[in-house]
Amino acid sequence: MAASKILILGGTTEARKLAEALAPRKDLDVTVSLAGRTQEPRPLPVKTRHGGFGGVEGLAAYLKAEDIALLVDATHPFAQRMTPNAIAAAELTSTPLLCLNRPGWVAEPGDDWRMVTSIEDAVEKLGAASRRVFLAIGRQEAHLFSRAPQHFYLARSVDPIDPPIKAPDCRYILATGPFSLDDEIRLLTEHAIDVVVSKNSGGAATYAKIEAARRLGLAVVMVERKRVDGAACVDTVEGALAFIDHALAPAK
Repeated sequence: MAASKILILGGTTEARKLAEALAPRKDLDVTVSLAGRTQEPRPLPVKTRHGGFGGVEGLAAYLKAEDIALLVDATHPFAQRMTPNAIAAAELTSTPLLCLNRPGWVAEPGDDWRMVTSIEDAVEKLGAASRRVFLAIGRQEAHLFSRAPQHFYLARSVDPIDPPIKAPDCRYILATGPFSLDDEIRLLTEHAIDVVVSKNSGGAATYAKIEAARRLGLAVVMVERKRVDGAACVDTVEGALAFIDHALAPAK
C-alpha cells in the first residue's frame, strides 16, 4: 500500500515538531514547504521544498500533481497570504486541510495591553509624542514604522530588516528565540524602553518579552490575530497527530 502524502506548510516550531513526529512513519510520505522567509532554516528530517507556489492556482496544481492526501497549514499565525491560499487551494482540489495554529497569549493581571488589529494601527497607537519603542514583530512589516520617525526604535528580528525603518534613531538586533526573562528585562531596561510592540503570536519562545513588560510596568501594543475560517483547526502537535491518524485511517 502506497504511503499517504502529507504537505506541511511550515516555518514554525510546531511545523518542525510535527515533521519530527511523523518522520519515522512508513505509512506517510511527508514534505515540508518553507516559504523562504528565514534565510538559513535548520534542516528537517523529512523532504523539504523552498519557495512559494505561485498563489492559489500554483498550490492547487501542486496538490493535484503530487496527489497530496492531507494539507497541513502550520505557518506563522500572522502569515498574511499562505493561510487564505491554503484554504482556497484545498477547496479547489477537495484536499483535506488541517490548520495547526498555536494558541495566542492571554492577558494576565498586571498586563497593560493596547489592542490593535494591524501593524498600521500599531503605528498610530504609539501617538505623536516621542517614545522609546521595542519592536518585536519580525522583519517584514517593521518598515511601516517609518510613518512615525519621531520615536526611538529597538527592532529585533531573525534576519535583517529590509527595507530599514526610515527614522533617525534606530537600533537593530539579530537574534533567535527562545529568550529568557532576565535577558528581556535587561534589554528593555538598558534601552529605557517605555512601550513594546508585539504580535500575539503565542508560544513560549518569545513570551518572555511580554512577562518582562509586565514586570517593568510597560505598555504593550498588541496586534490581534485574524480568525481562521474554512479549515479544521487544532492548537497542539498532539492534536494534529490525532487528526492525521483519524483523517488518513484506512477504510474498513
